[in-house]
Order: sequence, then C-alpha cells, then structure tokens
Amino acid sequence: MSRPIKATINTTALSHNLRRIRALAPTSKVWSVVKANAYGHGLARCYQALAATDGYALLNYEEAIQLREAGVTQPILLLEGFFKPTDLSLIEAYQLTTAIHSDWQLQALASYKAQKPISVYLKINNGMNRLGFSPDKVLTVWQQLNTLPAVGEITLMSHFARADEGPDFIREPSQRLDQATSELQAPRCYANSAASLWHPETHHQWIRPGVVLYGASPTGCAADIESFDLRPVMSLTSEIIAVQQVAAGEGVGYGHRYVTPSAQRIGIVACGYADGYPRHAPSGTPVLIAGKLCKIVGTVSMDMLMVDITECPEASIGSAVELWGSQLPVDTIAHAAGTVGYELLTAVTQRVPFTIISDIS
Repeated sequence: MSRPIKATINTTALSHNLRRIRALAPTSKVWSVVKANAYGHGLARCYQALAATDGYALLNYEEAIQLREAGVTQPILLLEGFFKPTDLSLIEAYQLTTAIHSDWQLQALASYKAQKPISVYLKINNGMNRLGFSPDKVLTVWQQLNTLPAVGEITLMSHFARADEGPDFIREPSQRLDQATSELQAPRCYANSAASLWHPETHHQWIRPGVVLYGASPTGCAADIESFDLRPVMSLTSEIIAVQQVAAGEGVGYGHRYVTPSAQRIGIVACGYADGYPRHAPSGTPVLIAGKLCKIVGTVSMDMLMVDITECPEASIGSAVELWGSQLPVDTIAHAAGTVGYELLTAVTQRVPFTIISDIS
C-alpha cells in the first residue's frame, strides 16, 4: 500500500478564484499564469479549470505545446520570451505570443521570415532590474518593432517589484511607466497578483494573476487575502504512522535540536523534505491533526516529521494530518519556515501522489 501522503487539487476552487479575480478587473482581460507546472499544481490537472481565462502565461515551450495539443485556442504568452533565434519557428507554428526584452531578440525578429506576424509583449524594466528595456529606450524599441514584418500586435508589459507593500510603492513606478509610454497607443499589461488585488489603476487592458489563482497570498500572509474569498487549491495531507511516549529531557529527531521540556506524546507523520516539506521548518510550525492545531518538534527528516500530540489525546496511528490546505493556509507554514507559499507549492515532489476533486464549501 502506498504511503498515506497525498496532494489534493480542488479544481472547483481554481475556477472560483479566477472568477473572483476577474470581478476585481471587470474591464480587463486575464492572463492566467500557469508557469512552473501551474505553481506545482500540475498544468494538465489545472488548465481546464481555467478555461474561462482569456489567455495562459508560462515559460516553457513544452508546456505551451502541451496546451495547444490539448485543444487550447486562447492566446499563450511566453513570459521570458524566446531563448534562441531558432525558437521563432515554434512560436509561429503554435501561434504563441512572446515577450521581447533584449536587443538580440529584436535582431532575431528582424531576420526572421514569418508567414504570419507574431504578437509580442515589449517588456519594460521598471525597477525590477531583471528583464526588460529601460524606460528611456521604450519609444525607440517600439518604433523598431513597428518596422518589422515578422511582428504583429504589440502590447506593453512590465512588472511591479513592490506591489505587495502598499500604494506608496506603486505610485512612482506607475508614473515612470506613464512617462515612458505617453506617446504610444497600445494595450498594456502591468498588473501581477498583488497589483491585480490592490491596485486597480494598474489593470489596463490585461492583468496577470499568478499565485492568487491558487489561493495563496502574494504578501506571504494569509490574512491579507481573506476579504477576497480566494480558496486554497492544493491540500497536502498525510497520516500519523507511529506514536512515541518520550520522557522529559530526551532529544527528538536528527541532532536532538529539540529536547522535551516534559514528558510528551510524539506523533510521527509520513511527510518529509523528500516530499517537498521544508526541512528548515522549525519546531513550533503548525500542523493540523484530527482537526486540532499541533506543532512540529525536531528536525524534519527525509521521509518523516514529528509532532507534539500531547494535548491531542484523540490523535493516534492513522489520524488525518493536514500539512497545509483548506484549513491551514500554505502561507502560514511558509511564514513559520521563513519562506513564501510560492516555494512550498512548487516544491512538492514527484513521489507525492496527486488527487483531483471538484468541490467547494
């Protein structure tokens, strides 16, 4: 029999989240960001639940082709663009939209003989300092793109580095974008998850929600998105597989980084860092056992973690464990472990079996 750990994907919750986000930007179209295998949820498991989207945004050609061959007809955006000039033939063949962020990509488009023009997203570096042309070059690049026979519709694209920190961190980059593009009549796509939720002035023609589609918060704090009625899409669950009665003063787990202050009842859960649970999660990280909040003790092992169930007498071998999910937000676990929900969702490993449900309460 397989280990009891599993990840459950609630596709109804995913569809619900898309509707909630669309309602926040009713005049904008929506790119549903499904990069990183739909944020670890599984592209093949999720894309149909997002069928009401206006387009899908991702990174890999393999995933784009997977969507096309599955019958997806909506636009598909390559967020990092293409990586070699020879990639342009694939972009044209599968009718993909590509980001443009570098001079060499402009040169590649200038040399490419397209049968049908390719839609492009002109990426503007607006303080993120990852990809994109500086604001002072945008007009020149725009003019160059408009001379190229291989280029079809052009959309302006940017990203906000601190949209999750409040309006003060949106004002200046928004002004910079407005100044750089004031002479251009073009669709705009600036809003990431945080801007989609909190900054309607950035919505323009397209928004790009990512982690919020999956019910997690761009700030890393679950309470920050409670008012939006977003539902967790992934639940990571397991069971207690053993119980230890540990006397006071004894070490628990590798390195004895936790020593019992008094006699404790310790439940052993079939989940470890080889399943994607963070090894650096400290003692005190919450776990839900038999519906009751308990805490991890000791170092997370490859295949197991230990939980103090002293105050949960109903917990025993076979008791249900929620590591994160519908009752225990992934952001809560991530915060305790000093990371972000994005990392936990995308870190669940291949050895964890996935189950799909269509249910929402």
